[in-house]
Amino acid sequence: MHIDLPEKRYYGIGEVAKAFEVNTSLIRFWEKEFDVLKPKKNAKGNRKFTPEDIKNLKLIYHLVKERGFTLEGAKTHLKEEKHKTLSTFEVIEKLQKVRAELVKIKESL
Repeated sequence: MHIDLPEKRYYGIGEVAKAFEVNTSLIRFWEKEFDVLKPKKNAKGNRKFTPEDIKNLKLIYHLVKERGFTLEGAKTHLKEEKHKTLSTFEVIEKLQKVRAELVKIKESL
C-alpha cells in the first residue's frame, strides 16, 4: 500500500486514518499497543502525529495488515529487528514508487 501524505510537521488523526484507509479507532488502538507511536496532543487532546510517527505507522501497517503478523509478533519484531525491517520496508516503498511511475509512463505511450 502506498501512503500518500503531504510533507508536514504534524498530521491529525483523521488525515492519518484516511491515508491508511482505516478507522481512527484503529490508529488510537495501535497507539496504545505500540510504544513507538507517541503523537503529541494539543490543549484539546487532539493527536498530532509527526513524520516519525507516520514512518512507524507505515511499518506497523506493513507488518500487521500486509504480512499478517499478530500484534504480539509485530511488537517483538519491531523490538528485535526494527532497523533491518525498516531498511527492507524502505526499499520496498521506493520500488513501489518506481513501479507507479513506470506504469504512468507506459499508460502515456
